[in-house]
Amino acid sequence: MSTEMTMPGGAARGLRTRAVVGVALLVARLRPDRLRRVLTFLSRGARPAPHATALAAYASVVATSRRCAGWYGCLPRSVAVALLCRLSGTWPVWHAGVRAAPPFAPHAWIEAEAQLVGEAATLDEYRPLMTVGRSPR
Repeated sequence: MSTEMTMPGGAARGLRTRAVVGVALLVARLRPDRLRRVLTFLSRGARPAPHATALAAYASVVATSRRCAGWYGCLPRSVAVALLCRLSGTWPVWHAGVRAAPPFAPHAWIEAEAQLVGEAATLDEYRPLMTVGRSPR
C-alpha cells in the first residue's frame, strides 16, 4: 500500500499536487514576460505565505515530480510551489535570477517570510532578475 492510500486525505492531496505540477510544467514554458504576467495575475488578493506552508508545498511538489525535484527543475518547481500555495489562499515571493558567484547559472526559487524555501543556499547567494510578490486586488 502506498502512503497516499493509508493516510487520510492523501489521495486527494496527491491528485491536487499532480495537477498543479502539470500546470506548472506548461506555465514554465512561457516567455518570461508572459510568465510574469500570469504569476502576477494569480497572486492577486492572496495573503503572504507562511514559511511552513511554502515548505510543505515544496516537499509535496518534490515528492510528486521527479522532474521538479531534479537539478534543472527549479523553474517548474518554483512555479508549482507558488501555485500550490495559491490554492490555500497564500502566495510566496517567486524569484527568477542567477547565482551571484561562480558557477553563474540561472535559477528560480521561492521565498517566504524572508527565508528561502527548500534551498541550501542563503538569500545573498542569488540575484533576482524577475520577482513576483503578492499583488493587491
